Amino acid sequence: MSLRYALLALLRVGPKSGYELQKQFDASVGHLWHAPDSQIYPELRKMEAAGLIEGEEQVRGTRATRRLYHVTPAGDEDYLAWMNAPLTYARVREPASLKAAYLEAAEPKAAREFLRGHIAHWQGELDQWEAELERVSARATPMLKERLATIPPEDHDRVVAFKRLGYENLVDRARTEIAWAERGLTLLDELGYPG
Repeated sequence: MSLRYALLALLRVGPKSGYELQKQFDASVGHLWHAPDSQIYPELRKMEAAGLIEGEEQVRGTRATRRLYHVTPAGDEDYLAWMNAPLTYARVREPASLKAAYLEAAEPKAAREFLRGHIAHWQGELDQWEAELERVSARATPMLKERLATIPPEDHDRVVAFKRLGYENLVDRARTEIAWAERGLTLLDELGYPG
């Protein structure tokens, strides 16, 4: 269901085509909630069928059209209800932790490669999220600029602060994952696994 609310968050800024939503999703909300393109269009159709958004055909050029979506009052109501409701947490499904719990079965080289790969993955995520956090702080992301243009100036700092809060969580998680894998490498050394 979070994909629905991510899309509603984008559409609450203003009407967008499916293509525009895809691009803006990848450049903004997609950092917080990953969804492949193949999930976005079916979700838009479900949202339209549920009356949360409306799509209208818009002529483009001489022969082309595109579908432009906007949030309905029911969609706005649903979005606000979700925002004001407590979050339902899913049970953890963490493949790296599962693998680590049984790492004694791995060959030493494979164990080290797993942990080094984990560090490399999360370092890439950390770099990306720190850069996005910097862009949010500078109010330089296209989606944030668009959002700020639709609200009163006295609300700008609040919007930026909450966007920062979301990305700070991602930055903290990446740092934690890197530190965890580094502890794993230290453990391999302590257990005498060849390097």
